[in-house]
Amino acid sequence: MARRESLALLLFVALLLSGCGPATLPFECTDAIGCVEIPPGEPIKIGVIQNLSGEGPPGLFMVHCVELAVDDRGSQLLGHPVELVGADSACSGEGGTMAALKITADSQIVGIVGPSCSGEAAAAMEIVSEAGLVMISGSSTAPSLTSVGGERGSDWQPGFLRTAQNDALAGRAAALFAFQELGKRRAATINVGDPYTQGLTDTFRQTLVELGGQLVLDATVNKGDRDMRPVLNAVAASGAELLFFPVYEPEGDYIVLQAAAVEPFEQIALMSAEGLYFETFLAEVGEAGVGTYLILPTFAQSPEYGAFLSRYEAKYQEPPLPIYDATTYDAANLLFSAIAAVAAQGNEGTLHIGRQALRDALYTTSGFQGLTGTLTCDQYGDCGVARFNATRLDDPVAGLEGLHANVIWTYLPDE
Repeated sequence: MARRESLALLLFVALLLSGCGPATLPFECTDAIGCVEIPPGEPIKIGVIQNLSGEGPPGLFMVHCVELAVDDRGSQLLGHPVELVGADSACSGEGGTMAALKITADSQIVGIVGPSCSGEAAAAMEIVSEAGLVMISGSSTAPSLTSVGGERGSDWQPGFLRTAQNDALAGRAAALFAFQELGKRRAATINVGDPYTQGLTDTFRQTLVELGGQLVLDATVNKGDRDMRPVLNAVAASGAELLFFPVYEPEGDYIVLQAAAVEPFEQIALMSAEGLYFETFLAEVGEAGVGTYLILPTFAQSPEYGAFLSRYEAKYQEPPLPIYDATTYDAANLLFSAIAAVAAQGNEGTLHIGRQALRDALYTTSGFQGLTGTLTCDQYGDCGVARFNATRLDDPVAGLEGLHANVIWTYLPDE
């Protein structure tokens, strides 16, 4: 009896002591710009800013690429469902501002994939950065968003990254092709005054002059202009041997169609960029566009990319536009992987994601295997593999596939 009483007393003392031990402390966020806290069972929210209603690259297929990246993770991340919160940026500065305000109003959003266009990115970046968010784009290519010649771009903001190419290299590729391959020494440019087109024409001019060429006219037209004859006459009068006009539709369509009616353009080469890489451009210009060169980023061609295309077509019953699909998919996966790397699980089951920790993880990304190749991000947010092809439009009826297959020259700046 006495032994049983002693054992009972010892058990009581042990329980008493365990109850007086140190309590488990709640999670304390020490991140410099705060944490997103996601309770058990609640979704991880990802903003998706894309062009759904404006001119320029159509953003719906990019939204689909993000959706596919979510599907490929079983629609979950760290045991939480993934919820995509969309906003239409309309490929404009005003649209970018409104989309950024919509997304940042939700404090539970962890990061953003997008936007589609450089102009909307420039407008959205300060709002997104001040909110402590990260934004990673698969298609915003203006040099000013990240860096030019190793120096911070004029629109750079902390938290912006991209898997698309830096068009400082695209402009350089265009100038090298014009000067070295086509033998053109005198060139003119046309832009529409936005970060994308002006960034391309600026770096084209810089490289052309470095090579010993001359930019004889640097012209700007407005979005919405239809009559291109005044600027085309100015190009012809300048003595240009080549016109570089990296603009979107419909302005690019008008330039090509109306140039065909200006006699001196029989001797002036036309060259644009991915802003005209659309079936609608080929259908609109037809035979008038024959001989036009396009400087395009090289496209993914790996077995993994082929499998991605199969999954995309099976889900959406059509192929994606064959430009910026793989880069957008890579942007989403880069964001998801960084979230998984920095998230901390609290004792109460809540997921804690440090905003600065997420930025740091993205900026220090190295050797990430994406559809577009091995991605490594620099201090300004450039993560993409930048390589370019010069293609020539010889047969509009052959469509984008025929244009893409007609590669005249390739620029590999990293090799």
